[in-house]
Amino acid sequence: MLSLSNEKKLLQIVIVFACLIPLSAGLTGILRGAALFGGGNIDMDSHFRYLSGLLLGIGLGFLSAVPRIETQTLRIRLLTIIVVIGGIGRLVGLFLGGIPSYAMLAALIMELAVTPLICLWQHSLARRFTA
Repeated sequence: MLSLSNEKKLLQIVIVFACLIPLSAGLTGILRGAALFGGGNIDMDSHFRYLSGLLLGIGLGFLSAVPRIETQTLRIRLLTIIVVIGGIGRLVGLFLGGIPSYAMLAALIMELAVTPLICLWQHSLARRFTA
């Protein structure tokens, strides 16, 4: 069984690695735009870059919680809610538009499973730190 201190370090490491996904995808989307997926019109490209900026911001938000993760329950919950809502949107698209690529399915798993599990883990850790 891990000590509370070691569990905190492990959660911090997991969050840092999980943040690599939205940070890299967000930055890539900002720099490459909709051309990343075959292009589109200027409005779609602008919207794609905007959403990529939000993804980058979400990653930075999670990353900013890492140093004092045991005190960041509200931040983690808010960011998780935002990610889950986005995942629900992606899930609706799956039902209305068909099955997307493996990368998009992996993102869906990250949004609807991994991020909520990290949120629950952080909540559990925070409760034990204050007890």
